[in-house]
Amino acid sequence: MLLRKAQKNDIPSLLELLKQVNLVHHIGRPDLFDLGTKYTASQLEELLEDTKRPVFVAEEDGKVLGYCFGILEQILGDNIRTPVKTLYIDDLCVDENVRGQGIGRMLYEYALSYARKCGCYNLTLNVWACNDDARYFYLSLGMQVQKYGMETIL
Repeated sequence: MLLRKAQKNDIPSLLELLKQVNLVHHIGRPDLFDLGTKYTASQLEELLEDTKRPVFVAEEDGKVLGYCFGILEQILGDNIRTPVKTLYIDDLCVDENVRGQGIGRMLYEYALSYARKCGCYNLTLNVWACNDDARYFYLSLGMQVQKYGMETIL
């Protein structure tokens, strides 16, 4: 398994995986998620050039089996928040045909290593309450709940 930064030629595979992860969200919260993809091909091209938004892929035999989208963040000039540097995982997906084979864990550990090299204090992410599989997966990696997002539907 090769773990590496995504390249422009990975965009078709990324779009297919983005459809899979969005379907999970659409099924769980159709009131909030339409079918489609989070990014278009042209948005992905721009994103892959952005050094503050690393995208990693897991590849085997020339096929992209998973991805991890990251965002490097640092809050500066806040009155109460310390200026820690964070790698936020914006999205992580493993092809539904190969889930359960440790690819998600490898992508997470690769992102964790990248965050350490960048001098990050922590690695964070959000999980939708309707996505129990993802929540249990991240807990199994040793992640802990940092905060809760709450809503009232009107």
